[in-house]
Amino acid sequence: MGEYEPRNFLRPCLLLLLQERPAHGYDLVERLHASFIDDTDAGGVYRTLRSFEREGLVSSSWCLSTSGPARRTYALTADGKEALRRQVETLEATHHLVRAFLARAGSLTAGSP
Repeated sequence: MGEYEPRNFLRPCLLLLLQERPAHGYDLVERLHASFIDDTDAGGVYRTLRSFEREGLVSSSWCLSTSGPARRTYALTADGKEALRRQVETLEATHHLVRAFLARAGSLTAGSP
């Protein structure tokens, strides 16, 4: 995870991706790299998914494939949708605080020689 990403940013990103559609771990890793976090490790994604399952935020099932091994597919539960909603509220509040900080810090650097 990048140096400037918020702590535990992987969690809301995964919840959002699963809100969009159920997916298996490798698909989620690829979508994370393409959309949000370009340097996340697959192990962290799988650990988070297992944690989500223990917390009741996702359910999983094995999906058989004709072109490869069976894959565990994850889907958001009602509790997972609620957790995503709370994460969005938290990130919106954080966004507001960061904008206020940057505006104030910008006025300091604008007056510097």
